[in-house]
Amino acid sequence: MTHTLPSYIKDAWWTPSEADLAQTPAAEVRDAVTGEVVTHVSSAGLDLAGAMAFARETGQAALGALTFHQRAVLLKHFALTLTERKAELYELSTKTGATKSDSWVDIDGGIGVLFTYSGKGRRELPNAKVQLDGPVEPLSKDGSFLGRHIRTTLPGVAVQINAFNFPVWGALEKLAPTFLAGMPTIIKPATPGAYLTEHMVRILVESGLLPAGAIQLVSGSIRDVFTHAKLGDVVAFTGSASTAAGLRLHPAVQTGGVIFGAETDSINASVLGPDAAPGTPEFDAYVRQLVTEMTSKAGQKCTAIRRAIVPAELADAVADAVIERVAARVVVGDPRDEGTTMGALASTEQRTEVLRQVQRLVDGGGRIVHGAGQDPDGGTAFVTPILLRFDDPRAERVHDTEAFGPVSSIIGYNSPDEAAELVSLGGGSLVTSVASADPEFVARLTRRIASGNGRVLTLDRTSSRASTGHGSPLPNLVHGGPGRAGGSEELGGVRSAFHYMQRTAIQGSPEMLTAITGVWHAGAATQGDVHPFRKSLQELRIGDQIISEPREVTLADITHFAEFTGDTFYAHTDEEAAAANPFFPGRVAHGYLLLSFAAGLFVSPEPGPVLANYGLESLRFITPVSPGDRVRVALTAKQIVPRETDEYGEVHWDAVLTNQNDEVVATYDVLTLVSKTPELAEA
Repeated sequence: MTHTLPSYIKDAWWTPSEADLAQTPAAEVRDAVTGEVVTHVSSAGLDLAGAMAFARETGQAALGALTFHQRAVLLKHFALTLTERKAELYELSTKTGATKSDSWVDIDGGIGVLFTYSGKGRRELPNAKVQLDGPVEPLSKDGSFLGRHIRTTLPGVAVQINAFNFPVWGALEKLAPTFLAGMPTIIKPATPGAYLTEHMVRILVESGLLPAGAIQLVSGSIRDVFTHAKLGDVVAFTGSASTAAGLRLHPAVQTGGVIFGAETDSINASVLGPDAAPGTPEFDAYVRQLVTEMTSKAGQKCTAIRRAIVPAELADAVADAVIERVAARVVVGDPRDEGTTMGALASTEQRTEVLRQVQRLVDGGGRIVHGAGQDPDGGTAFVTPILLRFDDPRAERVHDTEAFGPVSSIIGYNSPDEAAELVSLGGGSLVTSVASADPEFVARLTRRIASGNGRVLTLDRTSSRASTGHGSPLPNLVHGGPGRAGGSEELGGVRSAFHYMQRTAIQGSPEMLTAITGVWHAGAATQGDVHPFRKSLQELRIGDQIISEPREVTLADITHFAEFTGDTFYAHTDEEAAAANPFFPGRVAHGYLLLSFAAGLFVSPEPGPVLANYGLESLRFITPVSPGDRVRVALTAKQIVPRETDEYGEVHWDAVLTNQNDEVVATYDVLTLVSKTPELAEA
């Protein structure tokens, strides 16, 4: 396998011509363990401008034709397809130096992101092409002029520039929210593991599931990406802070409207609480986590623990425990060999760089207490775990230098405030963890450090067994961090899809806002030819409405409801006490009695398209109802949400309960599950 790795652009596989390679030789990529040549990587001659234009035109059109839910379903099918063929990815992954557990984090972790975004997209976004953000803002007294915010897909292409450490997860964690938002993606993997990313993309292409222009792959350099980027495009970068700083200064970003996001170096910390002495569950959990983070992916993780910040009097105990656990648990070697627990770094070049940074740490005041004597010019990519100690907790080097490998440094602190200060000296991090059983210490420290971290993980005896770990970004939680960590956010549930959408304020009449959003707004047209509960989703329309006859609420009703339910709150049972309450004129009806009456007023009782009551949302009781008052309900089809994988969907009904004076008594949304077709309802 020594060919030139292909790219996938304009929905076709492409490799450089011999003439292009003669002018710009391809980079040689070797097996991180054996040193054998795996492939060559080059994008010489690639039409990047054409690929980006293809994404903006063909990709945008194909994805724009789909709703959020339709894209979410495709993400699930992508995940299932990759799962069926993940053995192929695992086999290739060993060439990157990854053990089976490392590969699980990369490959199954990436597939898991697809599954998560598929589920969250269908649960938390509408089956539509516009996402509503926040409530309606009334802009006139009579309700004829309204405002609200919407999100729509950015019109460009998302270019993801990834690091070498996670060839699969790195691509998929960016792809999932981008695809869900409806934006086409160009994937640019780092050269050392590009062959693994290429095979992942190949599996997706061969599945036949990809919408036209939705995903492209560039194997090789895209140094001129900003030359071709323009307003509406997004460039998401994972890599070094110095590279990100240079990219951020490009005119396309500064003045051209191109959105640039970076996830970069992070000198992450893990703090041991003063209460977590040797022998406590928290001390043991701290040491386990630290060794795991030093050795998982051979320490080549942007979330790895670089600074072990511990009580000064426990520094020796922590060092001894880490060294003991490394000796007992860590076997460095070929990941194909049984018993290996830590593989190689991604390349011999990476090994040289890691040891160079270790020497900088030593020169800056650190002393190696484990893992000394490693030859920086060694012929393989292996490095054994290296643990350093810093006697000066404020030594500049330990807080600004990252050896991107199995390397961590122990730093002592003498007070909680000093621990917080040391964490902050990292200049902004992706994650800090805190191991302690003392809630006061954990709360005090977390409040101090949270603003300098994208994530804070707390670890105690209750959570340690279930904890996903310091170094594991989860798709439903934010991954990113301020300052040195890049200042951007990835993942974090559906909020990450919003990074690829424009938030826009719209203003207009209820009719216009209804047309734009696909959601009925009070004051827009309604129709009531047939009881809306007799209509399937196929027949139902936004604005279908029923206005009930009025019903009188009697004192006997209130008394019976109080006795029957046991809700004998004084406002419903004691006239004198109720009248003394500033909110009530005297005895009043229970709010839930009124909701029950409302259901009886609008329901169509016969079997039909409405299959179930799904719940209530945004319930507010506004005007009290006294005995003798008459109430009626207006129920309007507000939003129709077909479920892509079911024979039914959700209908959100706007419910407004009023009294005989047309005063609003209560407002809420009723949620029902409704069959898609009349045939299903009859069945």
